[in-house]
Amino acid sequence: MKVHAKLMQARIKLHGLEIKKSGRNEFAKYNYMELGDFLIPTQQIFAELGLCGVVSFTADVATLTITDVDDDNGSIVITSPMGSASLKGCHEVQQIGAVESYQRRYLWVTAMEIVEHDAIDSSAPIGDDEKPSKKAEDMSPKARATRIAAGVKDGDAKGAALAMSGWGEKTLNAVWAHLDVATQDKLTAVWPKE
Repeated sequence: MKVHAKLMQARIKLHGLEIKKSGRNEFAKYNYMELGDFLIPTQQIFAELGLCGVVSFTADVATLTITDVDDDNGSIVITSPMGSASLKGCHEVQQIGAVESYQRRYLWVTAMEIVEHDAIDSSAPIGDDEKPSKKAEDMSPKARATRIAAGVKDGDAKGAALAMSGWGEKTLNAVWAHLDVATQDKLTAVWPKE
């Protein structure tokens, strides 16, 4: 069996399992699968089918190479551009570790076609769950995210978080999906307590 057929079998086997979503996004109010939820079952399935996945990193690219251990010439390569993290109170090596953990998760999610919450596609149009001002009503989630990111960059993360905390869940999900990790981290650090 070729590497592509083996990977497809691995996906079907993984999707046939009942995997608990242990991650929780408290701000956007949804559960998600953490790397640890699906990586061990994936590795077991890979071992059964004769596949091996190896993640590697350069300064610019994260790569997952899936190799057919029965055929040294058969492999599939999945790549993702490297990002950055800005975690408060962490050393540089911890920032690197955070980025690598996220990259590993997203590479494996891609490889195994894991379907997760999609804040943009699952959200209703802005205005369905709230009554924003006329000016905000005309803004797309991406435009709102751009405005929020600018406020955070200008040093008003508390004000941005306070404004967002008053939005409806669907709008918050849609906008949150457009924010980079550094902006999300800054907002998370100052998010108003309920």
